[in-house]
Amino acid sequence: MDIKPGDFYFYTKIIFIDIMLTLNFICENQSDIIERLAIRNFDAKNLIAEIVNLDKERKESQTELDKILSEMNQLSKKIGLLFKEGKTDEANNAKTQTAELKERVKILKEKYSSTDRDLHNLLIQIPNVPNTSVPPGKSDADNIMIRQGGSILENDVNKLPHWDLIKKYDLIDFELGNKITGAGFPVYKNKGAKLQRALINFFLDCAEEEGYQEVIPPIVVNE
Repeated sequence: MDIKPGDFYFYTKIIFIDIMLTLNFICENQSDIIERLAIRNFDAKNLIAEIVNLDKERKESQTELDKILSEMNQLSKKIGLLFKEGKTDEANNAKTQTAELKERVKILKEKYSSTDRDLHNLLIQIPNVPNTSVPPGKSDADNIMIRQGGSILENDVNKLPHWDLIKKYDLIDFELGNKITGAGFPVYKNKGAKLQRALINFFLDCAEEEGYQEVIPPIVVNE
């Protein structure tokens, strides 16, 4: 396979995206997140409000649960002492209290789990927040050129886009990747696989030059 210079060119558009938001970050920066997501034309006001309220409910449930568990622990110790002292009636009353508290604990645990599940379902609906340097816009026409290097080649009939080159030189199999793991995970083939491996090695070498240590951890697969 001989790919000559000029056969194709790459156009790269960079969008600065922050890492996935944590719950604490959302609760502490509500206005900022809503404002920055508006850049992506995403109205997050109601979603953020629901998340904050659910988080508050979950914390309240956890606080009450911890309080009751502590009370049950104290009662358990008290019951043993009362039986030793021959105070059977008081001990039985304490056991009744414990049974009532156990039922309350069951209800609180179910409420906590339900709230936690609802909270997770809301969190995954929040898109990544764009960096403050990203301008608002609704299409590619609103993009801003930050930097341009090299020369842009003129289009002609002899230049092929990358999707045609992939088929021509049998570099990537998207359909097989979809069958194996689903969309977004192609199978690299032939020199496409070699190029992928070369890029991985290149980035690892760059990381090592910056002081990072390369490690290979054990891989465990549970069925």
